Formats: sequence, structure tokens, C-alpha cells
Amino acid sequence: MSRSRQALMAGVAAVDITGTAREQADDPLYGRIDADAAADRLFVKALVLQNGSTTAVVITIDAVAIEEIGSIRNNYLATVRQALSSELTIEPTCVLVNASHCHGVVCSDVAERTIEAVRQAKAQLVPVQVGVGTGHEDHIMENRRLRLKGGHVADVRHAYSLPPDDEIASVGPVDPQIGILRLDRLDGGTLAVVYHFACHPIIGVPSGANTADISGFASRVIEDQLGGGAMALFLQGCGADINPILYRDFDNPPDARTHGARLGLSTMRGVVDVTCDDDARLGLIQRTIQIPRADLSSRIAEMEQEQKQLLASLRPTNLNLKSYIPLLIKHRLSPEYPSYDAYRYLHEESLGRQDLRRLDTKNQQQMEVYSANITIMEQLTRLQVNLDLLRNHQRRFIEDGTGFIDAEVVALRVGDFVLVTFPGELSVELGLRIKADSPHAHTFVSGVTNGYLYYTPTVEQLANRGRAQEDSDCLVDESWEKVFTDHVDQMLKQV
Repeated sequence: MSRSRQALMAGVAAVDITGTAREQADDPLYGRIDADAAADRLFVKALVLQNGSTTAVVITIDAVAIEEIGSIRNNYLATVRQALSSELTIEPTCVLVNASHCHGVVCSDVAERTIEAVRQAKAQLVPVQVGVGTGHEDHIMENRRLRLKGGHVADVRHAYSLPPDDEIASVGPVDPQIGILRLDRLDGGTLAVVYHFACHPIIGVPSGANTADISGFASRVIEDQLGGGAMALFLQGCGADINPILYRDFDNPPDARTHGARLGLSTMRGVVDVTCDDDARLGLIQRTIQIPRADLSSRIAEMEQEQKQLLASLRPTNLNLKSYIPLLIKHRLSPEYPSYDAYRYLHEESLGRQDLRRLDTKNQQQMEVYSANITIMEQLTRLQVNLDLLRNHQRRFIEDGTGFIDAEVVALRVGDFVLVTFPGELSVELGLRIKADSPHAHTFVSGVTNGYLYYTPTVEQLANRGRAQEDSDCLVDESWEKVFTDHVDQMLKQV
């Protein structure tokens, strides 16, 4: 693609979409949210880009997804595209909607407000210069996949307990790169910053109020720092297996403001290093591809058998939690003399008695049985959660009957900024591989875009199906990854 002599035109707008309890969906995603209290506002933001006959619309929305889960209805994308086509003559395939994946509650008329945001953005087109760069942030997130010594992988979630520490061998990678697209007006002021980062924005705020979470607070920091009405638009990356740090912290109230402030400042450090020029290249390629569905019947049968085996491995013990904890504390505080002080043992032994030692041995055996039962029950809990997910998706597989899912893939180029999108929640390892293999220096990969296809793990991760939620809350067959990456390779060469 050669550089165009025409100026790139851009316009931005934001519309408030903060919802209330009246609009809160009956969904476990919202179980901890007090929607009538708002810690901050949720927005849909629109960036309209135009160069000659080429138009691209990038919409970012503070929502868990734009369809399928959460409160945004499944006709949202079609409704928005139809309205933009009829009213603004914008081709449906030129419209890209990325959800931040925060778990905030949005208003019921979010489609109408999205249309309004694009309408305002298009009415405010101005010539811009373009700059691309990167930032770095590695303090606010962690990979939630825990590689176990037995070869399986577990994940860090609120839905179930963690495996024992001595079973954990290693953790997966993160992607600390912040992708930055900067658009400056010709007078030098910044019109917009599009920033890309991979992390679940799901930590919340201490009050439990409705919030746009990490990305919402980060955007506010960027906008405040830039001033002049500049707008920050967040693109969710390949964060399917990336949690915010302190996600399971039991000692401190969760607070996305701290994480968001750090992400915002780290982004700004990258923004100020970006130099803008008159590179007006604008290109967009959209494809609808067929992703193979997974038949989960055999894996479900295997997990059901594993459940039976685990249940059969539970052993009787005369302890309960009330007796187990004091015994455990005593044996941990003084492993050599747990029942009494040392002198009592020495006195008894001087008289040829071993009563205390035998008592301790018996208690230790009971504790070991009880501890093993706890571990088994935790395994059963994790299995049950993931088995329920597999059964749900298997029902959908049977009901669908086609064996395939339609999925939109988009490749967008703005100057040297190249973005690839997919509707599923992409894992960080896949995003890192695509970026490394791309012919473009500044390539970024976004999930949860133009629909929602649940988790889409790598082939390697799907071998673990049933043991981690992102491998279980999943519609796709193992062959999906090659189908997707083959199309991505072609599109990256063309855009």
C-alpha cells in the first residue's frame, strides 16, 4: 500500500452508556455489581477514519461483550451497521466494534447511543497526522494459567479454589506491550489516542459500584494528561488468560483505579515519544470465516468417569473442620512436640511411656486423610464447574447441527498501525505468535471484536480441555487455530 497524497480525515465522539440496576441482566457476570451506584461512567466511543473513498469506523465500548453474554442483545451489531449504512452510507464491513471486556452494566438503548456516537464523530471530521508507537506495562497483570507438575493446567478464578502450592510448576507469559496509535490535528493538538493492551479489566472497585474498570480509569488519565478534548479509546488485546494482579486478594478491597492509573501513565510515556506525520494510508479487509465447532461428548464422558474415581477416593476420618484446624495449628507450631510442651514428652519418655508420641502419630494420620479429602473436594469443584460449561456447549453443538460457526476477521491499517481482530477471547500466546510472525513492525491483535465466541484457546491449551475455564467455556474444535491464522497471514500481507 503506497502512501496516499490525500489527507487522512478523522473524527471522534463519546456517548455515556452507564446502566442501572433496572437494566442489569440476570447473569453471574453482574453478581457483585451495585449498578445503581456508579464509581465512574461507561462510554461507547467512535473513531471515524476517512481517506478518499475508504472509510473505517472503530468503536470501543465499555462492556463485557457486544453480544451473546452480558446485557447487550444479539441483534446489536446488525442494528448498528444497518443504521450506519442507511443514514451515513457506511459499509457494514467497515464497522469494527471492540468490547473492553469490563463487567460493567450498560444502558438498554446502547445500540442507539452507539449510532449517535458514530453520527457525531463523522460530523466532526478533520485532517490529521498519524503516529505509531508502543508503551510498556508489566506490573498490573499476570497469567492466570498455572502449569501443574502432573502435566495439566489449572487457572486462577473466583469460581473455584487453587491447586496446592506444591503442585504448581510454572505460570504462562504476559504481553507487556501497549500498542499506540496517535492522531494529531494539523494545529498540533492531539485528537485521539487508540491504545491496545491485553488484560481482563475485572478487578472492580471497593464499593462494588458499576465501573468501566481498569481501562476506564486508564482512559481518563490519558485524556486528563493530554487535555484539549483529546479522546482515549481502549482496544482489548489477547487477554483471555490474563488477570489483573491481586484478583484473588483476600486482604484488600479490589480497586481498579490503582491499576488503571498505572496503565494510563505507562501509555502516556509511550504517547509522548510518538512522532506524527502525514502518512495517510488507510486500509481495511474483512472476512467471514467458518470456524469448526467442537464435539465434546468424549471429553464429557472422560470427566464424568474422573469424577466417579475422585469420589471413590474419599476416605473416612473422625475429624471435622472444627477439630482439624486446632490440630493443624498445633502440629505446625511445634512439629516435634505438638500436644504439649517439650518437658512433658521428656518426662513421659523418662518413665518409659510413649503415649504422647502415639497420640501425635494417630492425629497426624487423621489430618493427612482430612487434607487429602479437601484436595479431592477442590478437584471435584473445579471439574464440576468446567463440566457444566462443556455440557452447555455440547447442547449448542447438537442444536446447531452445522458443525461450524461464522466468525468475522478484520485487518485494519492506519499508517504503520496494523490491527487484526477476532470475536473470541484470544489467549496471550497466540497474540504473541501472530505479532512475532507479522510482516509489519507494529501489529496488534484484538479479541472480543464484532461478536463474541467465548474463549478460543490455542491447540496446546485445548488439550487441557476441562481443567481450566478458558479451555472449557469454548465452542471451537482444535483445528480452529490453523483456520484463523492462515487467514490472518494472508490478510496481513494484503492490508
